[in-house]
Amino acid sequence: MKIVFTVTNELNFDQRMQRICNSMAEAGYDVLLVGWQLKNAPILSAQKFKQKRLPLFFQKGKLRYIETNLKLFFFLLFVPCQTICSIDLDTILPGYWVAKIRRKKIVYDAHEYFTELEEIVRRPLIKKIWTWIEKSTVPNIKNGYTISKSYAKLFQEKYRVEYAVISNIALLKPIVAVEKKEKIILYQGAVGEGRALFQLADAMQFVDAKLVICGNGNIFNQLQKHIQQLEWQNKIELKGFVSPRDLQLITPQATIGITLFETKGLSNYYSLANRFFDYMHAGVPQLCNAYPEYKAINQQYEIAYLIEQPDSKSIANALNEMLQNQSYYEQLQQNCLGARNIYNWQNEEKKLLDFYKNLK
Repeated sequence: MKIVFTVTNELNFDQRMQRICNSMAEAGYDVLLVGWQLKNAPILSAQKFKQKRLPLFFQKGKLRYIETNLKLFFFLLFVPCQTICSIDLDTILPGYWVAKIRRKKIVYDAHEYFTELEEIVRRPLIKKIWTWIEKSTVPNIKNGYTISKSYAKLFQEKYRVEYAVISNIALLKPIVAVEKKEKIILYQGAVGEGRALFQLADAMQFVDAKLVICGNGNIFNQLQKHIQQLEWQNKIELKGFVSPRDLQLITPQATIGITLFETKGLSNYYSLANRFFDYMHAGVPQLCNAYPEYKAINQQYEIAYLIEQPDSKSIANALNEMLQNQSYYEQLQQNCLGARNIYNWQNEEKKLLDFYKNLK
C-alpha cells in the first residue's frame, strides 16, 4: 500500500511523524510525507520514507494555510497512492475531498483537538470556520486515531466515531549516563500560546537554576522581548528550533522538564504532550499540569510534580521543592526508568500497524 501523510510544518523537526512514517516504511508500506517548504529551511534529513516539501509564496498567516490547502489538493489529486492520511484539521479538506473524488481511503490523525486549541477558542469567527470544517468531514471519516483516551472520547461523544488511541511516545533506547554540570530547567516543544511560558520565565526569579527553551512558534518573538525586560534574563536561554538529533543530547542533561498548559480550551486540558514522554525516557522528572491524562499516568508511575494552575508562584514553589528535596527527586527519577518500559513506541507501533492493517 502506498500512503501519503500530510502535515503543515517543517518535516525535519516533526519527531512524531518521523516515528510513524519510519514504522510504516519498515513494515513494508510505501510512505510519502508531505509538508511545507519554508524559506531558509535546512536540507531534509535522510529517512526510511519519502519526503516532499510544497513551496509556498506566503510564509505566514491565513494566506499560508489557504495556499497550503490548494497546493495539497492538486498534489494529492495526481500523486499515486491508495490511502491519504490528514494530520490534524488544517490538512483535512484536501485529503477528504481528493479521497472522495479518487475513491481512495482517508484517515484522520487527530494529534490535537483542533477546534479547542487556545489560539482558536479566543477567536470566535476563526473557531466557527474550523468547527464547520470539522463537522463537514470528521463524522464521515471512519478511519481515525488520536493521541489520548480523552480525545477519543470527545470525538465519540460529538461525532459518533470510534477512533483508535495511538499515543506519541518515544522509542525505547538505552539511557546514556551524562554528567549534569548545572541545574537546568528544560522546556522543549512549540513556543506557542497556552504553554505558560511567560509564567515560567517570571518564576525563574525565585529559582536557583537555568531555564533552557528549545523550540519556536507564534509567540517566540513576544517571549523573547518579555525575557529581555527581566532583570534575571541571564538565567534564561532561548535556543529556537533544535533538531531532534540535537535535542536527544540536550534532554538527558536537564534536571527538570516542563510540561505545562494554561486551562484555555479542551485541547490543552485533555492533552498528552510528546515532551511528557520524552522527559520520561531521558530519566528526567518533570513539572506538569494535574490534567486527566497526566494524572492517570502519574498515579501509576509517579514521574512528575503536578500542579493545578501554572501561575508563576506555583511554578517557582514546585521547582524549588523538586530541586531541594533530594530523596523525592531521586524517587521520581527511578519511577521514570520503570515507566519507560511500559510507555514506549515499540508498544504503540503495534497499535499503529494493526490500525492500518484493518482499514475499513
